[in-house]
Amino acid sequence: MKSIIANINKAFENKVRLGTMSILMVNESIDFNSLKELLGVTDGNLASHLKSLEKNEYITYEKTFEGRKPKTTYTATKLGKQAFKQHITAIEKLLK
Repeated sequence: MKSIIANINKAFENKVRLGTMSILMVNESIDFNSLKELLGVTDGNLASHLKSLEKNEYITYEKTFEGRKPKTTYTATKLGKQAFKQHITAIEKLLK
């Protein structure tokens, strides 16, 4: 049993980070406002969780402008996708 839970990644234990990575696994990228709306969280709450995923190098971001409005878009990194797949596999094994 210990080997199964060893692959559960603490970075994805929070529902906002889990939701963020789930969304990024099925979308190439997503902007901050769309992500906030999908997850139903506040700006500050989402920003703190995104910083955590950035720190672990699981996501990257790009800042652009649409007209005069700033737009931040997030993408899962190769490392992030791999870590998330391992996390999901570990949960599935644990549930079996």
